Amino acid sequence: MKKSILFSFLFTQILINAQFSERSLSSEKWNFKNAKENNWFTASVPGTVHLDLMKNNIIPDPFKDENEKKVQWIENENWDYQTRFTVSTKELENQNIDLVFEGLDTFSDIYLNGKLIQTTDNMFRKWTIPVKNYLKKGENILQVKFRSAVKTGNELAAKIPFTMPESPRSFVRKAQYQFGWDWGPRLVTAGIWKKVKLEFWNHAKINNIQYETLSLGEKQAVLVFKAEIFSESNEQNKTIVFLNEKSVSVLLKKGINFIEIPYKIFNPQFWQPNGMGKQKLYDFEISVKRGIDILDKKTERIGLRTIELIQEKDEKGKSFYFRVNGKPMYAKGTNWIPGDSFSPRMSKEKYQKLIKDCKEANMNMIRVWGGGIYEDDEFYKACDENGILVWQDFMFAGSFYPADEKFQKNVELEVRDQIERIQNHPSVALWCGNNEIDEAIVNWGYQKQFKYSKEDSLQVWKDYKTIFHEIIPSAIQKYASRDKQMYWESSPSIGWGHKESLTEGDSHYWGVWWGEQPFEIYNEKVPRFASEYGFQGMPTLETTKSMFSGKPELNLQNGIIKAHEKHSRGWEIIENYMKRDYVIPKDFIKYNYVSQLLQARGMQIAIEAHRRAKPYNMGTLYWQLNDCWPVVSWSSIDYLGNWKALHYQVKRSFENQVVLPEQKDEVLNFYIINDEVKTFENVSLDFDILTLGGDKKGSGAAAETRILESNGVLNFDSFSLEEIIGNADKNEIFLHVIVRDEKNEKVIAETNYFFAKPKDLKLPKPNIQIKKISANEIEVFTDVLAKDVYLMGDTHFSDNFFDLLPGASRRIKLSKPLEKIEVMSLWDTMN
Repeated sequence: MKKSILFSFLFTQILINAQFSERSLSSEKWNFKNAKENNWFTASVPGTVHLDLMKNNIIPDPFKDENEKKVQWIENENWDYQTRFTVSTKELENQNIDLVFEGLDTFSDIYLNGKLIQTTDNMFRKWTIPVKNYLKKGENILQVKFRSAVKTGNELAAKIPFTMPESPRSFVRKAQYQFGWDWGPRLVTAGIWKKVKLEFWNHAKINNIQYETLSLGEKQAVLVFKAEIFSESNEQNKTIVFLNEKSVSVLLKKGINFIEIPYKIFNPQFWQPNGMGKQKLYDFEISVKRGIDILDKKTERIGLRTIELIQEKDEKGKSFYFRVNGKPMYAKGTNWIPGDSFSPRMSKEKYQKLIKDCKEANMNMIRVWGGGIYEDDEFYKACDENGILVWQDFMFAGSFYPADEKFQKNVELEVRDQIERIQNHPSVALWCGNNEIDEAIVNWGYQKQFKYSKEDSLQVWKDYKTIFHEIIPSAIQKYASRDKQMYWESSPSIGWGHKESLTEGDSHYWGVWWGEQPFEIYNEKVPRFASEYGFQGMPTLETTKSMFSGKPELNLQNGIIKAHEKHSRGWEIIENYMKRDYVIPKDFIKYNYVSQLLQARGMQIAIEAHRRAKPYNMGTLYWQLNDCWPVVSWSSIDYLGNWKALHYQVKRSFENQVVLPEQKDEVLNFYIINDEVKTFENVSLDFDILTLGGDKKGSGAAAETRILESNGVLNFDSFSLEEIIGNADKNEIFLHVIVRDEKNEKVIAETNYFFAKPKDLKLPKPNIQIKKISANEIEVFTDVLAKDVYLMGDTHFSDNFFDLLPGASRRIKLSKPLEKIEVMSLWDTMN
């Protein structure tokens, strides 16, 4: 009881003696209006003008029907935001008062009590404005006047003597995807899209905290924390800077001070990527104290890990892989786009769910794509907690960018703000300059399309080198700690039409989809690190229905459904691929189902080709994880958070141990991949040859057990197709392959292998039965092979779109109880 009373007293004293405080202005009453009109409407902060217009019933929901077309006028208007707030005499007694905008979208003039105090031009920067001299006791009026990003961008573009592709978006430092993409609508926003607050402080404040890992071993971690502290004056008395239980005394000089505090952790626990170990996080508090006064304090949560990008020449080119805590890591993951066209609508819960869905699907890396936003703190926090490494693009994508002096400075400050905000997260692995700009300059033919002169082309390349070879890497060296400066200029490093794209660097292979090559080409086009490749599939039925404001009309010819496919030839390409591998259903629900199977099949072929090639290939990040609205796209999780068939397949394909058959030259090879840091000493492989109806036609087994090395690949015995198939019809049989750890009598991997494409399989009609085990668990049975079992209902199934063997059953967990579960299999689409 005495301890409790003492703690309460000390805590009260800290509050009394704190020389800093902050106050949210986001929660004040905000209003907005069209700048050329007089009527004010209620607004939300953080928010966007589109959301505010929707809440006031001025526009329809752009995600529904074909409403996107109806709201295009918004991007050409100027918008004013305003709030009134009171300031007390006591608040005005603080030496310093800063007005802090975490994010403004994008071109704005900020007025306080009628005086212009700041002009902004970058959605990705934090704006800190000293306002003590502008505030008054009682009511104050804060106004933010936004100018049209499209009109301002066009004015900037007009100053360039040649046409820039995708103009005017490349002149505007805001989320590039808002101008429309082949998976997203054109919704160019404006508004106060992040929090706004007042900060009150006295004498000194902490601007920034970073730490560097000097050495990391099993017995000891040696760190140094670096605090950037701003002091109002040259101090006569020493200030004490605390780091948890450690402290140092310093005499602060007027202006910026850099304070270093060494710190040791004995017997440290490492932060490990998902699948390699646990994600231990350490909490630190840094405070600045003078006498009994606490001037400022900040907290950081860090993880102890080392990460290197290894590029070493070999006989085939140059390696490209990440070494984490001294061990090579095979990167399994995906690409992230913004989770909503209106970013302020992204909740902490949605961030957490999407990243947990990555972990559940056995991923360990996610690439934040360069056409979106630098994500919310909650995104990086979720990645820290779930062991998902982040490949962080800077926000430049698929265009040419200017490099005048003002743009250069703007970019440097943008990079500084983002590095200082996120670099301490253990999940952040790599800074990447841009998405596909090197490739756009070299391969996309814009120079010819826009009739560039030789001088114009040289200027484009010069500007590119200025931003991505000079400004960004220099800013990283200036603002990131030495162990967090890993930089990759452009993703991909070489375009997919060049043979070198498969022998070095990272690759975006788009021969499938864009090149309309068959899925099987993935077996030949295996790069060192696949950072982008993909194929489209429809969203779930629930999300498809959400496209409609009224009763859904589920028909492929429906204009609303057509409008929610943003690739100009998307439907045609899907249908062409579907013809190759499946019977094309006429029924919409079945078509939706088969389009998901098609997408999953293509990505399975790609992922398995990449993993079989380990260690030549050391990473596979498919395009893409998520959506920003309800749409037909490359995502594995649709806008409402539902898993498509692809995400279930990815979970299976990314298991730490997998067996991957490969048919080549009338021979079947078996590859067993182990991504874990443990060795299996006695591994066996055997298979049954089964008819689709369930009869056993034969079996096979490897001659002897083998050792499956830690983080290794085992190419097991080969079998001739003639030996396996004999006189059987390949459309009527398949293999069930099992790999066992004989020492521990445990199955470590299994798979089914079919000798024919899905459309050619002579599937018998399955009798699929569902038995309820409990409110949240069912068991699914079948008499004959049930191919691609599809469970339907408003719940999340722990497994779906799976093959169920003849006479077998599978238990499935439900996220919430469901009275009625409908079921379908591939047979239903063929009969």
